[in-house]
Amino acid sequence: MKIRVLWPGKTHDENLKKLEENYLKKINQMETCEIVVTKEAKGLTEKHADKIMKIESEGLEKYFKDGYIVCLYDKGKPMSSKEFMKLLQDAALSSNRILSFVVGGFLGLEDRILRRADLVLSLSHMTFSHELARVMLLEQIYRSLSQIKGRKYAK
Repeated sequence: MKIRVLWPGKTHDENLKKLEENYLKKINQMETCEIVVTKEAKGLTEKHADKIMKIESEGLEKYFKDGYIVCLYDKGKPMSSKEFMKLLQDAALSSNRILSFVVGGFLGLEDRILRRADLVLSLSHMTFSHELARVMLLEQIYRSLSQIKGRKYAK
């Protein structure tokens, strides 16, 4: 299985960036995983939301052709950690496509991106910053792979 995590723009919070790097290193000990940082709309304010979303969507879409696309969205399908683990297991068994997770920027994801998704997933009913959502997703990937591989994971 190959996992790809896509998001626009670099993580600016150094503490969260270190957590991302830590989880990515652990994940790659079990399965191939890459983080792809796509184009971020810079220098625009929220009043230009449509333009920001368009720019960021174009950067993300370049990586959609070969993947099973899972978009993170607060109104997506909620899953427990066990259900998420089953998603990873099923993806590993049933497809040679790359399992691609998409995290939006500070404005989220454009509707056209959500429509292209094979699955729209919610990490929580609560709202988190896009940078924290990145870490939470990586933690869940690591947790699931650890359990699939029979490794201990602290509860």
